[in-house]
Amino acid sequence: MKHLPNLLTVANLFCGCIAIAFILSLQPFWSNQGGEQYFVAVTGQVYLGSIFIFIAAICDMLDGFVARALKIFSPVGQDLDSLADMVSFGVAPAMILFKLLWTAYMKQENAMDVDMLATSPAFLVACFAALRLAKFNVTTTTQKAYFVGMPTPAVGLLVASLPLIVWYNPFNIAAYLQNVTVIYIVIGVLCWLMISRIKFFKLMPFKWPHIALAVVTLASIPFLKILAIPLAFVLYIILSLVYRMPEGPGEPANA
Repeated sequence: MKHLPNLLTVANLFCGCIAIAFILSLQPFWSNQGGEQYFVAVTGQVYLGSIFIFIAAICDMLDGFVARALKIFSPVGQDLDSLADMVSFGVAPAMILFKLLWTAYMKQENAMDVDMLATSPAFLVACFAALRLAKFNVTTTTQKAYFVGMPTPAVGLLVASLPLIVWYNPFNIAAYLQNVTVIYIVIGVLCWLMISRIKFFKLMPFKWPHIALAVVTLASIPFLKILAIPLAFVLYIILSLVYRMPEGPGEPANA
């Protein structure tokens, strides 16, 4: 049983690697049916990539829960968890954004003239995720009640929802996710959130912000469907800003 938390962490990493493989297999293409041409931007491969990022998030949540329940803590487990998160919620989401940018550029009339370096900003998400995780590892003992900066799993889940939004296209919003400027803005905001000084509440202990987040998100699913995930992301930011964080060691609340 003592190895169960690390096994779950490795499962997180394994799912992240599978997600990357599926995402990189995405090849946008033109299709012609009934004499009408249309651009296919998202295929089943990237859909499955998103699903595996969600599975990785479940494993990431369970490894911490199991470690606390069994009272198993080790520096190896902490570092392994950060390495797994880097792949599943840093590199894999960066690959999704890379493919979304590539797809957006391929829709333009001058697609063949676009420099591939134009898609490189997507990799900043992985770089800032690494910085976020490194900062977490050196501050985790003094910030037990909250996170400083958006947690990488939250960023990973938001980005993982984007191909699903394109796939299901609720309210015809997919067009915005095939716009180069919109994707650049999303990348910039996510990178800033990860290294910001905003305090985000943790999943435990369960208090009123958690109840509000869960109730609103669940209630929105029948109406917004997959858009409930971006809603939960925005609501997480708002609730973290208004919630008075518990005092940390040697630090006043909301310092």
